[in-house]
Amino acid sequence: MNTLTIVLIAAVVLACAYVFYGRWLANKWGIDPKAKTPAVELNDGKDFVPTNGWTVFSHQFSSIAGAGPVTGAIQAAAFGWLPVLLWVLIGGVFFGAVTDFGALYASVKNKGKSMGMLIEKYIGKTGRKLFLIFSWIFCCIVIAAFADMVAGTFNAFAANDAGVMELSPAAQTNGAAGMVSIMFMVFAVVFGLIQKKFAFKGWKEAVLGIVFIVLSFVIGANCPLIFGKAAWSYITFIYIFFAAVLPMWLLKQPRDYMTTFMFICMIAGAVVGLVVAHPTMNLPVFTGFTNEKLGTMFPILFVTVACGAVSGFHSLVSSGTSSKTIANEKDMPKVGYGTMVLESLLAVLALCVAGAAAGVDGTPADGTPFQIFSRGVAGFFEMFGVPVYVATVFMTMCVSALALTSLDAVARIGRMSFQELFSVDDMEHTAGWRKLFCNVYFSTLVTLAFGYILTKVGYANIWPLFGSANQLLSALVLITLCVFLKVTGRSNKMIFPPLIIMLCVTFTALVQRLIAMVKAISAAASTAIPAGETTWGAVFIANGLQLILAVLLIVLGLTIVIHSFKSYAKSEKNSESAKA
Repeated sequence: MNTLTIVLIAAVVLACAYVFYGRWLANKWGIDPKAKTPAVELNDGKDFVPTNGWTVFSHQFSSIAGAGPVTGAIQAAAFGWLPVLLWVLIGGVFFGAVTDFGALYASVKNKGKSMGMLIEKYIGKTGRKLFLIFSWIFCCIVIAAFADMVAGTFNAFAANDAGVMELSPAAQTNGAAGMVSIMFMVFAVVFGLIQKKFAFKGWKEAVLGIVFIVLSFVIGANCPLIFGKAAWSYITFIYIFFAAVLPMWLLKQPRDYMTTFMFICMIAGAVVGLVVAHPTMNLPVFTGFTNEKLGTMFPILFVTVACGAVSGFHSLVSSGTSSKTIANEKDMPKVGYGTMVLESLLAVLALCVAGAAAGVDGTPADGTPFQIFSRGVAGFFEMFGVPVYVATVFMTMCVSALALTSLDAVARIGRMSFQELFSVDDMEHTAGWRKLFCNVYFSTLVTLAFGYILTKVGYANIWPLFGSANQLLSALVLITLCVFLKVTGRSNKMIFPPLIIMLCVTFTALVQRLIAMVKAISAAASTAIPAGETTWGAVFIANGLQLILAVLLIVLGLTIVIHSFKSYAKSEKNSESAKA
């Protein structure tokens, strides 16, 4: 099948979904353009900042459009391109976009409360504590997976046949992309300071952002940083530390705004390339319900294609940061529902690029999903006369930015989850240890330290656990939304189908993952090496931590689900005003 046809079908479906289903949800739940949003009412210049709707859109999209849409869609194509396409479209429209919009909506209607605080209100304090623990562990897993991915992308060294580290053929390109990323961070701060003073809007803001983007690429392309993976890992963690503690307007928002322009260029390049070249989808339509490497299509397909269809992480962004910057409720549909629709389109594009790169016999292209996508889109840019080096640097920067924009968001959310876990109403007179645990800098350091430890496992090993935990998180959010909509007299029937399906999918996947890790550890413990030592130590690093985390996630998830359903049964319909 022609890839252009697939993209056009997906674009039409997603556009219609936004126009009709997104608006139907907004009308069903109720949008009040005259209501004071938390950003206006609680403006503190740090977290609560009234912001232009398209800037919030940029922040939301940049934060949620991480590695998931690309990595998940391409990996899951092992089952065939049709199952992936169907899940992205159905999941994106009826699962993901509803969850993201619902989380944003509930938070805005509750003074910008994060999902953890919403759970305390509608489920109870025990539910809140359990959810915050779950959320914090999940954030650490995301930090580990994406930080390792970013450091590997910028790494300029590779082992030769003798096992000695030497400059890789892609050293110049990777170093240039790394330098571009650093310049993005520097210019984001400058951008934020300028916006703070002059408050540019419309074309003035856009021009300023584009100028800084161009400068970043010019400097980066001519001054590459040739560092190894370890050095880039340290740089990544230093960046996300500042992103977690600095005011939103100073670093996070301007960087997201600039990154969105780059993502638009990337998506446009992929679309135009597919339109002009319209290559054939070489991947098979369907390969069967079982894959030798991945396992069974249920539940693996649904947890592998995470962010492109539905993602619990998105709801943390919606309720943790975006809800605190919405200046007018009329912006909520495009920020909550619209960004997820656009991310689903990105997943479809990634699938088509991978399909075009595959061999005519259906053999997938070599390399990681990021490498496949990057090479494919870079090839499209080259068709229009863009120099190979420029196209490659641009796409390397783009794919790394997909992970970085999620990293800085999840670092901030992880910090906030840790703080909320130990916070009480009267912080002024609480114990000293509790004040320490709620300190912005201490909570950030603890979160990043645990995330750094998990990077030693490697993103490839962490990814399956990330997918399962991510989707389970979405189910937990959906339960909370059910209660919120019920007690405020709003319709919640659209929530139940995705809720039930995601609960079945995620718990099945986590149990399968747990069994696989137990088998791996057991096999390693019984295998001796010549010196008489066992492989236990090495295998524990790769599987033991995941095993512990998987058990924790299952226990926490089950406890939250049981507790939440009890609260839902006890809650009274319309017990709160529908205007809440």
